[in-house]
Amino acid sequence: MSIRLGVNIDHVATVRQARQVHYPDPVEAARVAEAAGADQITVHIRMDRRHIQESDLVGLKAAVKTRLNVEMAATDEMMEIAAATVPEQITLVPERAGEVTTEGGLDLAREGALEEVAAAVHRLQELGIEVAIFADPDREQVEGVLATGADSVEFNTAAYAEAASPEEAQVQLQRLADAARLAQSSGIFVAAGHGLHYRNIGPLVELNLFREFNIGHSLVAQSIFSGLGAAVRDMKALLS
Repeated sequence: MSIRLGVNIDHVATVRQARQVHYPDPVEAARVAEAAGADQITVHIRMDRRHIQESDLVGLKAAVKTRLNVEMAATDEMMEIAAATVPEQITLVPERAGEVTTEGGLDLAREGALEEVAAAVHRLQELGIEVAIFADPDREQVEGVLATGADSVEFNTAAYAEAASPEEAQVQLQRLADAARLAQSSGIFVAAGHGLHYRNIGPLVELNLFREFNIGHSLVAQSIFSGLGAAVRDMKALLS
C-alpha cells in the first residue's frame, strides 16, 4: 500500500509572521515540498491568523499541483473561506483561543457537536470538497465521524508521540491500531498526524493501516539543517 505524505507548511509562515515580512513564502515551500515528493500540502488557517493568511490560500490554490488540504474549525467564518478557496480537502479540527497547537480531536460526543459538524461536512461536500475530521482514536469518536458522512478521518497521534515511556507508547500505538481498523472496516479513508517525526513514524508505518500521514513541525525543523527538499525526501523514504 502506497502511503501519502502530507507536508504541513504552517511553520514556514510562522517564521515569516515573526518579522511581519514577505518571506519565507509558504507557496515556495509548497513547490519545494512537491518537487521532493510530497503527495499533499497541508495548512491550518486559524482564527487568530498566527501563521497562514487568506492570501496564502489564494497563492497555494493556484500553485499546488498535488492536493491542497486546509485545516480549519467548523465555524461560519471558516466555511466562507472554504467556499472562496475550494481546496481539494478540508480537515475539520477543534480550535481554542490561546492554545499552542491543536490539543485534541473534535469531540463529537459533546452535546450538539455531531449535528454541527455533520452540517459543515454536508456544506463542504456540496462545494465538491472532500472532508476529513481530525479525531482522537476512540470507538465513540470513530462512530461519530462515520455518522457525519465525512470522507476520511485523520487520527490524532499526539498521545503516542508524547508518550513518557516505551510502554505507554505501545499502549497508544495499540489504541491507534484499534481505531484505524474500526474506521477501515467501514471503508473510510484513514490518515494520521500530530507530533510525528523521523524517530517515531516507523511503528505506525509498520501497522500498514494508515494511508496518509500529515507532518509539519519536524520537517520544517529539520529543514533548518538539511533543507526542506531533503527533509521531505528523508520522510518519504521512511514511509516506503
